[in-house]
Amino acid sequence: MITGNITGVTHFIILGFPSLKKVELLAFIVGLIVYVLTLCGHFIIITIVRTDQRLHTPMYFFLSNFSFLEIWYTSNVVPKMLEVFLDKNKMITYAGCITQLYIFITLGTAECFILAIMAYDRYLAICNPLRYPTLMNNKFCLQLAVCSWLGAVIINIPPLVSICRLPFCGPNEINHFFCDVPPLLKLSCSNPHEAELSSFMVATSVIVTSFFLILVSYIYIIITVLKIPSSSGRQKAFSTCGSHLAVVVIFYSTLMFMYVRPTSNFSVDSVNYNKVISMCYIVITPMLNPIIYCFRNKEVKDALWKAIGVKCILAEKPGSIKREMMN
Repeated sequence: MITGNITGVTHFIILGFPSLKKVELLAFIVGLIVYVLTLCGHFIIITIVRTDQRLHTPMYFFLSNFSFLEIWYTSNVVPKMLEVFLDKNKMITYAGCITQLYIFITLGTAECFILAIMAYDRYLAICNPLRYPTLMNNKFCLQLAVCSWLGAVIINIPPLVSICRLPFCGPNEINHFFCDVPPLLKLSCSNPHEAELSSFMVATSVIVTSFFLILVSYIYIIITVLKIPSSSGRQKAFSTCGSHLAVVVIFYSTLMFMYVRPTSNFSVDSVNYNKVISMCYIVITPMLNPIIYCFRNKEVKDALWKAIGVKCILAEKPGSIKREMMN
């Protein structure tokens, strides 16, 4: 038994979805399909942004960063969830659980920052179009991306330290499909008030502040767009924001419900409902985001069709294409 500030529990049991016991194989197949589609969708976005010169702009630079985050965000949770569905290994070590938790909250925080930066980018592009190329240069874009990553890593250290100080002496069953803060705090054999307060303050400040910045950006965007005399100009301006706005609404609506409230409010009766909400922003939303950006964004859609068309031509007539390139 380990004593001191370190836990006496060496591992936890992830319960997952006990109510799906009879259909776990089906749940595994569906989850695996969704996970593969999610990875493929985000890899496609990253690839076309890197290969298509027309997408070498700040907007799509941040979009590729967001897709990169989404890949790791889901990969941190979904593989273990699928393993639990198969009922082969529901065990996770204490170190593995804490690591999964920290990666989860860090990537979630970074996504909030990136979405806020993307809103700021659209604000500058629409409200200050003449100064936009100067303000959003490559160096500044890179600095914003790096700051979002480093800020997410640093700001989540206090709640992580508070949770690591908690003693866990049993029981060790986490009534969730991953190591999240609320179900983990319930297993502590001491008062988790300090860790709960720290987690609540960080989560609330990150979510509310980033959402407020997005909201203010879009208020200015709407005011500016409504001043555009032509309907085609207004439509073009709104079309550059539609995809981002849809992702923001889906992402923040579920995130606020889960984390902008004290952990003590999580009752036993609401556990299954919380799992469903968590499933939405961890599994479903990351799968939908590439679809939203591909079908609602004309430039991404055109780049995708162009890439598909080139590959088809190369597959059908490799000899003729090679000769034309040589000529």
